[in-house]
Amino acid sequence: MLVVTGASRGIGAATAILGAERGYAVCVNYRRDAAAASSVVERVRAGGGRAVAIQADVSREDDVVRLFRSVDEELGPVTALVNNAGILEPQAKVVEMSAQRLNRVLATNVTGCFLCAREAVLRMSTERGGPGGAIVNVSSAASRLGSAGEYVDYAASKGAIDTFTIGLAQEVAVEGIRVNAVRPAFIHTEIHASGGEPGRIERLRPAIPMRRGGTAEEVARAILWLLSEEASYTTGAFLDLAGGR
Repeated sequence: MLVVTGASRGIGAATAILGAERGYAVCVNYRRDAAAASSVVERVRAGGGRAVAIQADVSREDDVVRLFRSVDEELGPVTALVNNAGILEPQAKVVEMSAQRLNRVLATNVTGCFLCAREAVLRMSTERGGPGGAIVNVSSAASRLGSAGEYVDYAASKGAIDTFTIGLAQEVAVEGIRVNAVRPAFIHTEIHASGGEPGRIERLRPAIPMRRGGTAEEVARAILWLLSEEASYTTGAFLDLAGGR
């Protein structure tokens, strides 16, 4: 059973749909857009899969606890988690960033990832009677590129996720849980519009060695590989999907 946070669109939606095709029952988590989440569920069900949409703001601890309890009741034991939910604020330099902005970004992108992983580990851990499992964190190539002049706060939040991935992987390896991350960048999703520049990929395309942006489906395939038994000896690892940047 697979939980995908922030699964109403973009990489999360593509991951939920592909996960269902690979045989998972899927929880499509969303924060606000119920219609988009329902559309993902309908696509899964049309393909013969099982899915439910569950609203929860991952930055809120009570919401995360409710999310996983609902999954327990509606879909059964969690064996896979994709920490995909993340937010991006409008482009700005560090000198223009308020504490409120920083707290919003870190609450969703970092605290939310920790909370969801905590609930998943409590259920997956073989030391707690669970079946084991796998977690994939959606980081970003921004964690190593820095995003100067645009999203240093977002990049820093993803740097925290990189460190979290390494630490958690080492902590729970003996409990039958693998933890890895993907680091996408320049992916054709709506996140660029939320940052104020819908055409950002086209502007940056000449600086991308492959000279194109990536697709959500390309990222989803990498995520599903890391969740699969084909990656059974892989933990604490990163897959970069940034066209060579």
